[in-house]
Amino acid sequence: MSGPPDASQIVRKPVGSKATGSHGKTADVYTIPQMYSLLQPDELLTLRRPRRQSPGPHFLIEPIAAFYIFLLANVVAAAYAPIQDCDEVYNYWEPTHYLAHGYGLQTWEYSPQYAIRSWLYVGVHAAIVKFASLLPFASKAFEFYFLRAVLGFVCAICETRLFSAISRTLNPRIGILFILIMVTSPGIFHASAAFLPSSFTMYTTMLGMTAFMDWRGGLKTNNGIFWIAAGGVVGWPFATALLAPFIFEELVLAAVSRKAWDFLERTLDGTVRALLALALEVCVDSYFYRKLVAVPLNIVLYNVFGGSGKGPGIYGTEPWHFYIRNLLLNFNVWFLLALSALPLTVLQHLLRRETSSRQGLFRSVVFLTPFYLWLAIFTVQPHKEERFMYPAYPALGLNAAMAFHIILAGFGSTDPRTFVSKIPARVKLVVVSLFVLAAVDAGLLRTAGMVTAYSAPLKIYGPLNEPGIAHPGDVVCFAKEWYRFPSSFHLPDSIHAKFVKSEFAGLLPGEFSEARVGFGFFPGTWLTPPGMNDENLEDPGKYTEIGHCSFLVDSSFPGASPSELEPDYAQDDKNWEVLASYEFLDASRTSLVGRILWIPDWEIIPARLRRKWGHYHLLQRKVGQV
Repeated sequence: MSGPPDASQIVRKPVGSKATGSHGKTADVYTIPQMYSLLQPDELLTLRRPRRQSPGPHFLIEPIAAFYIFLLANVVAAAYAPIQDCDEVYNYWEPTHYLAHGYGLQTWEYSPQYAIRSWLYVGVHAAIVKFASLLPFASKAFEFYFLRAVLGFVCAICETRLFSAISRTLNPRIGILFILIMVTSPGIFHASAAFLPSSFTMYTTMLGMTAFMDWRGGLKTNNGIFWIAAGGVVGWPFATALLAPFIFEELVLAAVSRKAWDFLERTLDGTVRALLALALEVCVDSYFYRKLVAVPLNIVLYNVFGGSGKGPGIYGTEPWHFYIRNLLLNFNVWFLLALSALPLTVLQHLLRRETSSRQGLFRSVVFLTPFYLWLAIFTVQPHKEERFMYPAYPALGLNAAMAFHIILAGFGSTDPRTFVSKIPARVKLVVVSLFVLAAVDAGLLRTAGMVTAYSAPLKIYGPLNEPGIAHPGDVVCFAKEWYRFPSSFHLPDSIHAKFVKSEFAGLLPGEFSEARVGFGFFPGTWLTPPGMNDENLEDPGKYTEIGHCSFLVDSSFPGASPSELEPDYAQDDKNWEVLASYEFLDASRTSLVGRILWIPDWEIIPARLRRKWGHYHLLQRKVGQV
């Protein structure tokens, strides 16, 4: 019997490489590298770069080309994606505007009394905005889109790293499928350049997954722990749950290899790095809040232990199937494939025992588990929002790519014992091509539908920047459209946003203190604002009188009925004139298909399927009318 291979003999077999089965025939192998059965304890940490077993390269698309593909998709998202969540504006864009320009709207989360938002996260983005303001011909709108483009750039780097790890560790074809899914899915379109902690944790999750997957040069447990934990510390603490499957794999590996101390050493290294990130955040946040504060702890305490009348549930609850419907919209058939990845992997293992191993199956399950884990955790939470799924989007893309790869392997089989081998190759190509084309088209049509239907709030403020229209001290007011305000970056300098009373009866944002003399830097971050509470109770002090408004943003829909608190201001031509107006989808009169996908306004399209429109207005008070 030959002895165990030395490190120079250890070669990882890419998924999809050729292997000889028990019948002496060459068969496709679609399993994860069989590392555990090869690695001996003494060689575990000295693994050298593996030699290629086949003449084929690791990549069907080079990483730099993949990066440009990801970057193009993300820059398009940065330029055109509507802001879907008012939390992005009021909890992140507005505090950034305060740091960069000295004024902005403040939510209760930034009150020192509660302190559940991090100034470290906001401050890093404010530094980017400050840099953008130094560029020639910069404007506040330019700063807004510049920051979005930077976020898209960072996301593209993280996507490329994960693509490279997938191609090297699994199979280059899985890497190609991962690109396809990521760049054509509406979910990634919205998440890639969003200014949200959940998007930030999506970036760090990709880097963490890359570290745990890629064993070139040895295990990188410390890097994986650091990246995912850093996402939890600086971004969203609940994202650290994604560490669980990878840490479990490392524990099993340590037990098998009898290298527990090495595992503890790597884990301690990653933990110390994460604690250093936490220490930095505590220092920065304590400086801004002027008291010792640990924001991640405050977030967990409020959301998990908030008590009666508090916590996320007071902002609405959704049924258990909310994320199923939402992920179907944002990933269409790729979501179904992601759900099927685990059973397909197990079935493949059972059918191809001669070319797979239990160790390979175990590692496959580890890679597939994060998506299921995240979906399960947030499905049972009463309060659900689309952005809560962002950290798991890369895991969804990986699951879908692996599942589709398994299906393609089975469908493309040439084994004469199978039925599919009798289907002509051209027919197979047509079937697969139609499937992929349908999935891609559904994603792109969904994206186009969202952009064309809901982009008006990003375009309506253009006239305010024209000479002679707005003047320092003017006020732009919002009534029922308060939650679609895209941030003060879209308003000229010294123009403030304020609210007038509408049917909404919850707590609206206040304003950061603009005190300058005797209060040091950024006093709005530590002075306690009036009228804040953590129970979403309305504060009348957040409203201004309509007579104080120089401009007003409002919408009008043919099917809507005006009320005393929400009149159709555009029809009040005695006091207001329309400065700008854009079409805005009237969801109440549009069919389900028209709400989900882009439907052209062609005569050949039945009227019941075409989209129906209202208008989004920027109104200017007429001279002499108060």
